Amino acid sequence: MLTEDRKAAVAAYKERKVVAGIYLVRCGATGACWAGQAPDLSTIRNRVWFTLRHGSHCQRSLQAAWKAHGEGAFSFEEIERLDEKALEAGRERVMKARLAHWCAELGAEGL
Repeated sequence: MLTEDRKAAVAAYKERKVVAGIYLVRCGATGACWAGQAPDLSTIRNRVWFTLRHGSHCQRSLQAAWKAHGEGAFSFEEIERLDEKALEAGRERVMKARLAHWCAELGAEGL
């Protein structure tokens, strides 16, 4: 990759619009699900899968299910995208409330 191309790619990455929201990790083998919040939904799947592959995810029940059933049994879903207007009332408070709502709605464990 040329230096100019690299600089353009880095600039495009920095300028992309970041969308916060709530996501769900579901185990197809057991039907169990885990919900989490992320300041950037476009990058969270890679982060979660990385920690699971390396056996270092902090949610023990999710890590145990991953170890028992393997990567192929899991899916990732974006449940809710939160726009900046919704987050103006307090980012952490709003995201925590939305996560609690979805955990109750879906019977999911929180991440």
